[in-house]
Amino acid sequence: MIIHKGRGALSRTAGRFDRRSVESTDEEPSDDVAPETVLTAMPARRIISSNDSPDVPFERSINPYMGCEHGCIYCYARPSHSYLDLSPGLDFETRIFYKPNAVSALLTEWRKPGYECKPITIGANTDPYQPAEKKLGLTRQLLQVFLEHRHPVSLISKGGLMHRDLDLLTELASLNLCSVAISVPTADNALKRRLEPRVPSADVRFRLIRALSSNGIPSSLLMAPIIPAVNDREIEDIVARAAASGARRASYVLLRLPFELKQIFTEWLDGHMPERAGHVMSLIRQASGGKDYDNRFGIRQSGRGPYADMIAQRFKVACRKSGIPHGRRQDDLDCGSFRRPGQRQMALSFTN
Repeated sequence: MIIHKGRGALSRTAGRFDRRSVESTDEEPSDDVAPETVLTAMPARRIISSNDSPDVPFERSINPYMGCEHGCIYCYARPSHSYLDLSPGLDFETRIFYKPNAVSALLTEWRKPGYECKPITIGANTDPYQPAEKKLGLTRQLLQVFLEHRHPVSLISKGGLMHRDLDLLTELASLNLCSVAISVPTADNALKRRLEPRVPSADVRFRLIRALSSNGIPSSLLMAPIIPAVNDREIEDIVARAAASGARRASYVLLRLPFELKQIFTEWLDGHMPERAGHVMSLIRQASGGKDYDNRFGIRQSGRGPYADMIAQRFKVACRKSGIPHGRRQDDLDCGSFRRPGQRQMALSFTN
């Protein structure tokens, strides 16, 4: 088992649909070789995803990228690479797919006569400000059309590249059309390098929250995930620093281990924290009714039992002491100013 610098996963864990032999061939990449990032275009047939989960505060989302080079070992989106017959381990963070037609696909959705304007979240699955964005600029292109057509948008990220788009976000916020959640699971740089290797430091993210706040852009802290006996000791410090930086509220998510993520995470624990791996998994099971993961709505993001209750109470108290509300909710953004693509042109044609 080899730990590659700048990568989170330790191997190319097989996806649950993988029917290939476990024996490697000369053509297949080896886990012994430091993997390079490969970007591949994957045009989208539809760009807006719908969500009816009561656990998340939004109904619609857009993900311009599949896979994420940030390499966060805990990322619940990793199993999605299994549908591409790729590993949710190293492939997820090195085989990045992008949607070059994201803007045109979005405009197509907006043109439909029955389209109802509701806030859309960018980055619900993979980070819209991961390293590929610096080269491709898909997220910025999307923000430009959100602004042009006065459509409300929310973003979730931990990427410092968001500083680049403060001009667009500031204008969107001045029209009550945007809000931002910044994820900060740890302020310990040594832990960050192992837990989320290609993510900017917490200091960068707190400065980002301050910049957002200074420009009138509603921002919140998302401490996701809280991992038992790994970063749970940091709850009070992270909430206090986020509040001091201008965050308007804070929320958290307890570690989730769906599908292949269990194997990927436990392999990471054995490689990076072998002395406490058993204790970590024991606490995770205590918060999941004895299982590695309880996927039921209302439980999967916060857990249950004494340990989960303790985390919930600590977070609530930390927010109260820092003077900010606790909990995730959809911001009340303006949905009444939406300009349907072609609407103005049609109006001009009609008056002529």
